[in-house]
Amino acid sequence: MTENEVARIVVDCAYQVHKSLGPGLLESVYEVALAHELQKRGLSVTRQQPIAVRYDTLTFDIGFRADIIVEQLVILELKSVETVLPVHKKQLLTYLRLTDMRLGLLINFGATYIKDGIKRVVNGLE
Repeated sequence: MTENEVARIVVDCAYQVHKSLGPGLLESVYEVALAHELQKRGLSVTRQQPIAVRYDTLTFDIGFRADIIVEQLVILELKSVETVLPVHKKQLLTYLRLTDMRLGLLINFGATYIKDGIKRVVNGLE
């Protein structure tokens, strides 16, 4: 399965979760619900995956935690905010670079319409 195939399924699942729950809940609620929907579709899902970060001679065992990683191919960064800021996309791009992954989706469940709340972030993916 490619990153783009995974992304199509993620978008559909995010739509289902947003349609059912609506905007405005805590990110943790959307994380559990979205992971559940993805697993129902047969996808491998890891929640709150600790990612090590290396700097010079230092290694931080838990440099950050990825909200959801799907099929070890796509990182999902979940938000539930009024407005996604440019720093959120930069944050996800940094996560992609540090993990050598090529595709991330920034999903804002706080958006009125989920189609307006999904941003695609790429790291060397066409």
